[in-house]
Amino acid sequence: MAGLVKLSKFALKISNKNSLGLVFRSASHWNKDWKPSPFPETQAEREAAAKKYGIPVEQYQPYPDDGTGNGDYPKLADISTERKDPYYPYDYPEVRRNFGDAMHVDTDLYSEDRHNNTPQRYSITFMLCCFLGLMTVSASIFIFLEDYKMFRPILPKQLPGKGKVHYTFSPVD
Repeated sequence: MAGLVKLSKFALKISNKNSLGLVFRSASHWNKDWKPSPFPETQAEREAAAKKYGIPVEQYQPYPDDGTGNGDYPKLADISTERKDPYYPYDYPEVRRNFGDAMHVDTDLYSEDRHNNTPQRYSITFMLCCFLGLMTVSASIFIFLEDYKMFRPILPKQLPGKGKVHYTFSPVD
């Protein structure tokens, strides 16, 4: 903490001597250009909001004014990144997005490493039946073949004679 105070004092000294001053990036403030405007009440406000987000007026539909703070932000379709065409020449192919496209309010939810709302190839009931069938067959095979143990066929150790001592550690006289 003391180092931070010394750094701020040093920066203040330099900025007083330098006519241009120091330029610090302020990353703790909200960019006012990104903040949605209030909910559009009139048709003119709707047209201005549609133009602001680059959406045709006929397709523009804002989120309802329910106090969540979405304002005039457009209500976009819930399409995950995986549903978008992977062969389209996007400006940002890693996120499958073009420059200037309006982003979904829940972009972090629908990114490629998150929720995928693509329709499944098989229904949930079919997948559940396949899983339970496979587990039943595996358990049945285990239970019915429990009596037939598999082992390596090994004979007992071959010793020259049972109960005879063939070696000793006592010294020879």
